[in-house]
Amino acid sequence: MMRNDKQRVLVAKAATITMTACGMVAGYLLGCALAIHLADNWLNQYLKLIAVQEDASFKEARASLAVLKNSPFPSCSDAEISHFRELVFRSEYLKDAGRIHSEKIDCSAAEGHPQRAMEQFKRGSKSQDGAVSYSNLVSARDDSLKRAGLQLGNIYVVYGSQIPAVPGPVPMRLTVALKDAVGQQPADVPKGSQPALVTDGTKRVNDTLYATGCSAFQYNCVTASTTVAEALNAESGAIAGSSALGGFLGALIGMALSFVYRRSRNLEQQLRRAIAHDDLQVAYQPIVSLASGRIVGAEALARWTNDEGSPVGPDVFIKLAEEHGFVGSITKLVVRRALNAFANTLRNHPGFRLSVNVAAADLADPSFLPMLDASLDRAKVASKSLVIEITESSTANREVAMETIRTLRRRGHSIHIDDFGTGYSSLSYLLYLSVDTIKIDKAFTQVIGTDAVTVAILPQILAMAASLQLEVVVEGVETNQQADYFCNAKLPIYAQGWLYGRPVSADEFHGMLAKEAEKHVVSQGATAAWIAGGMPVARTA
Repeated sequence: MMRNDKQRVLVAKAATITMTACGMVAGYLLGCALAIHLADNWLNQYLKLIAVQEDASFKEARASLAVLKNSPFPSCSDAEISHFRELVFRSEYLKDAGRIHSEKIDCSAAEGHPQRAMEQFKRGSKSQDGAVSYSNLVSARDDSLKRAGLQLGNIYVVYGSQIPAVPGPVPMRLTVALKDAVGQQPADVPKGSQPALVTDGTKRVNDTLYATGCSAFQYNCVTASTTVAEALNAESGAIAGSSALGGFLGALIGMALSFVYRRSRNLEQQLRRAIAHDDLQVAYQPIVSLASGRIVGAEALARWTNDEGSPVGPDVFIKLAEEHGFVGSITKLVVRRALNAFANTLRNHPGFRLSVNVAAADLADPSFLPMLDASLDRAKVASKSLVIEITESSTANREVAMETIRTLRRRGHSIHIDDFGTGYSSLSYLLYLSVDTIKIDKAFTQVIGTDAVTVAILPQILAMAASLQLEVVVEGVETNQQADYFCNAKLPIYAQGWLYGRPVSADEFHGMLAKEAEKHVVSQGATAAWIAGGMPVARTA
């Protein structure tokens, strides 16, 4: 026992540690993914700020070209240079303006009469109206985007917008490049560096995130970029929090799994001990004939109260025993207890029937039939007095089930199919299983008097049973209305449910039989009828 307890503790610790680690890893990965997603959002927001300024600066430059082209002053005169300077001063994005003559700057607002060659300028695309764009113009300030130029005839302007403040915590770098009219990669991107994108979009290359926006008015693309490491570092606090939260949730899941495992293992051990110490109880629910209202049988039902004093439902502990391979021990206990408790009644009243439930594993267990025979011999009870109830799931292994059922019927046992109608193949079982009685599940009984669709199925089940000469036991009868519904059927029907009695101990059940005998035995004939009456015996296989 100590070893089992230590094993459960170790399993619980291992599960908690494993789920905590998995949760932390999952939280960290989720945090990283969110950090990269946020970085992409910051890059795109940054581009939107830049795009607004870039488009505004280009529009202002185009408008300035028209103004300068219509200058009222002599070409490159002091008056015209003053005119240029005034225009630049009043503009938000204009940096310089002037005239070009013979591939040289003849005059400009910034430099007066420099007579400087334009060979240093990179000639770019040409628009439909003849305006030529230039790139790689020298920036006079570090906080300005790479300046661009426009030339129309012998007039030119230099323009550029200021770099906007980065809207988020992620460091960003900018690449500004011109593309040609057909959208090819700009030639002015330095070799060996990651090329800027020339179409709008977001892209990840190796460990760098890029977001590019291209102007709708000019051949200008701006790419904002940052590294994955910078994105993760900017959100390091959030990632740590996500990892911690993941670890916390993982720990909760681990503890929950540990609790379920320990409870399951604990229940299993408790159930094994209860069986070994003969601590399971057996309750008996009466089965009555609707025609006479008399008790004609009893169904033996296993009951268990765990070590904490809490009752555990048979749907829980029977399933637990099936999963761990010892449900046969429960079946053996119930058969032994039930036969011992009802041996005298079964010997003295041949029409009385005692029903026991059999699991799927029992039908496949080679020791089941010998156990049944030995128990009947010890109790000196005939096989016909013990009814074997099987569920549809018990017949999953068709070949084994059929052979065992044939053997049981040859030995005189009556075979009932329990919870009939709840499985998808209820009708198909009747084609190959030799059964004597079907037990209609309480789910059908409970809808009597309602508008439920399943009510319409009951007459069909009853008609089928009549045509196949099968007896019918109705489960879950709780009201007189439900009982009256089946009383009108043209075949013998038996019922069990709270209307006739809840599961009780053997002593209480025998008390019920005694009271019924006193009440109904008015004449010798009535007594004989009770003794000879009861549920049908098994048909010949």
